[in-house]
Amino acid sequence: MNKTLFIGLGILPLCGCSGEVQNSGEKTNRQEPNILFCIADDASFQHFSAYGCRWISTPGFDRVAREGVLFTNAYTPNAKSGPSRACIITGRNSWQLGEAANHISNFPATFKSFVEVLGENGYFTGYTAKGWAPGNPGVIDGKPRELTGKAFNNKTTEAPTSGINKSDYAGNFTDFLNQKPDDSPWFFWYGSTEPHRRYQYGSGVNLGGRNINQIEKIPGFWPDNDTVRNDMLDYAFEIEYFDKQLVKMLEELEKRGELNNTVVVVTSDNGMPFPRCKGLEYEYSNHMPLAVMWPMGIKEPGRASGDYVSFIDFAPTFLDMAGISWDKSGMASSPGRSLLDILANEKIKTPRSFILLGQERHDYGRPLNQGYPIRSIIKDGFLYQINFKPDLWPAGNPETGYLNTDGSPTKTLILNLHRNGIDYSFWNKCFGKHPDEELYNLRIDPECSINLAGQPSYQKLKMELKKTLSDELQEQDDPRIKGNGDVFDNYPFNESADWNFYERYVNGEIKKYQTGWVEPGDYETKPFE
Repeated sequence: MNKTLFIGLGILPLCGCSGEVQNSGEKTNRQEPNILFCIADDASFQHFSAYGCRWISTPGFDRVAREGVLFTNAYTPNAKSGPSRACIITGRNSWQLGEAANHISNFPATFKSFVEVLGENGYFTGYTAKGWAPGNPGVIDGKPRELTGKAFNNKTTEAPTSGINKSDYAGNFTDFLNQKPDDSPWFFWYGSTEPHRRYQYGSGVNLGGRNINQIEKIPGFWPDNDTVRNDMLDYAFEIEYFDKQLVKMLEELEKRGELNNTVVVVTSDNGMPFPRCKGLEYEYSNHMPLAVMWPMGIKEPGRASGDYVSFIDFAPTFLDMAGISWDKSGMASSPGRSLLDILANEKIKTPRSFILLGQERHDYGRPLNQGYPIRSIIKDGFLYQINFKPDLWPAGNPETGYLNTDGSPTKTLILNLHRNGIDYSFWNKCFGKHPDEELYNLRIDPECSINLAGQPSYQKLKMELKKTLSDELQEQDDPRIKGNGDVFDNYPFNESADWNFYERYVNGEIKKYQTGWVEPGDYETKPFE
């Protein structure tokens, strides 16, 4: 595999595929494949070695890419766990999912998941660790919903750090395989909780055997110092842990003779848990790793595909592989499409020329728990974005700890530089307010640092992208574009959630205690402009 194909958006083909759900129709007598869906928690696409990253080693992911297809333009529509995973299991963009567009939501009974449909059509289904989450999957006919199958979480192991899940992912997968009926195809969701925060600081150096100077480049929106580099290596250590469990699962399938007709999909739900990444809608937020392996079903393995792929494509792809008609599945209509033509290396009949992104309410952190609504389009290597409420703080209010950015050494460092009057530039990039429109040339500016929206020479392009975005969202009945966007702010959070920070603040007090999202020192005593 020529790794030079995978380094830098600017040298990747940007053709793609689009259209409504397409699949093979009625269920057939063919041998349905097994499906192993592996999803990391908060990993950006740049940080898997098949894409040319030399300071992170992911032999499991690399094998899937080498023996299958490596996708170089795969995106989640929404860069937060709950809504991103909702897009995966329904085949719909987050703004088409009612309250499931929000993080920490109640999942609407209106929408079925593809895993539920597979289960209704003879598949044995299960998951380990993190399925659709966080939120309440709900109950139908008195029975709790299993949106990603039955839970397999009985086995535990000795975790290498305090931040890594003690769940024995590979052992739980083995339990699943031992319990499946002999004559049944299966679907398994491997939902690692790595590299989600927290990390054990220094684990990347002390346990991962890395040196902070091995990192070739620090994104320009963070300071380049030992604190940030250690934080990145701790993140890398957890990506490698995720990958090691994948390697064990592939070995288990080989041992059982089941790998040949198993589709292995490896991706992540959203970008890295660092400032200006997870929780926003930029390249480091939404551009996802994706590799697919299927020995019996992929033609000419070892290819890289530059086709635009969205997470809404997973559900139609898996039903297509299983020979299940979407029209008779009971699932709501989907703007996604099956990826089988790409896997078969066939000519795409209706190339997708763009990707849509967006967000509504993520974590708590504003008066009345308002969200930060965004809609974006990526087309021909450009990202155009509308921020509908630019008067709000994108990462959450200062006095609540910028709650939509996870607590981290990098976050606290940037806040301290700003608070102490040393450097305002990093704070402004990561926590400052955004203009109502943004436009970036991703080929030369993947960090989305040079906003072209106000430049005269880009006005024609901006208006073309804005029209395409508006037309598509109108067709998809997006409440935000139709003038009813505040419906997303009025949906309740999952009632079991125990971290409504803003209600505690408006009642006269901010409780400054450690959580997975905010460090005690991250709270600001007053807003900054």
